[in-house]
Amino acid sequence: MSEQTNNDWLEKLNWDDNGLLPAIAQEQGSSKVLCLAWMNREALALTVKEQRAIYWSRSRQKLWRKGEESGHVQQLREIRVDCDLDVILLSVIQDGDIACHTGRHSCFYLKLENQDWLAVDPVLKDPALIYRK
Repeated sequence: MSEQTNNDWLEKLNWDDNGLLPAIAQEQGSSKVLCLAWMNREALALTVKEQRAIYWSRSRQKLWRKGEESGHVQQLREIRVDCDLDVILLSVIQDGDIACHTGRHSCFYLKLENQDWLAVDPVLKDPALIYRK
């Protein structure tokens, strides 16, 4: 993926009223959905420049480089956008095999069974060992 010399490509996207787009991180190879986060223009431009997933944290109101605390970086392999130009799809390699702050491979580990949400994927590493703050 070559670095863009201008930002015209960013302006073609249909940003929401807050200047954000949802971004789905999908594991290259398995196509498993790892997480959904949000990106603003700066996050998306930096993702392209640095070749790693960088999101906008709505709760902290700041850029969030995936893996900056945990070491579980999402290395960028490809970016796509949907037909309405309002959802980003990142194809990534997930360092450490953990994408979720709960220590699981994917943030989508809860499954609806008998009208209850059950954890169906194992914890790969105790979050207390990942986040030592």
